[in-house]
Amino acid sequence: MPATSIKKIISCSKENLIKMVLDIEKYPEFVPWCIDGKIHTINKKNRVVEITADLTIGKSLFNETYKSFVIYNKSDDTILVKNINGPLKYLENKWFFKQLKKNTEIEFSINFELKNKVLNLLMTKSFDIGVKKIVDAFENRANELFNRV
Repeated sequence: MPATSIKKIISCSKENLIKMVLDIEKYPEFVPWCIDGKIHTINKKNRVVEITADLTIGKSLFNETYKSFVIYNKSDDTILVKNINGPLKYLENKWFFKQLKKNTEIEFSINFELKNKVLNLLMTKSFDIGVKKIVDAFENRANELFNRV
């Protein structure tokens, strides 16, 4: 299974970054290869927010939709995403947020496996580059939304 982790410091408040990551329906506006995002349910329980959502990922005629379960834990400023169904055999990604004065350190880790073994092999070869592009897209979006001059 491909797995990787990226740490980055972004010029933005932790609260704004968390809101942006949880705004799944806006992903098609800035996340590479994301065609559609749809939130089905949001359930708030004390210090935890649970979201069920679909993401459609692809390019041109080739696209797949997968459903995920997202858990935002306000106590430790983490977001955990696990797939429920779709083309993924397994998906788990985690976001960690840590405020550093006016900046926020984020750590994004992802581990996944596609059901299609051939596609899984192809994805493994370009995986690190793709994850870097996605994290860069979140950083660029944060700059666009929150660091206007």
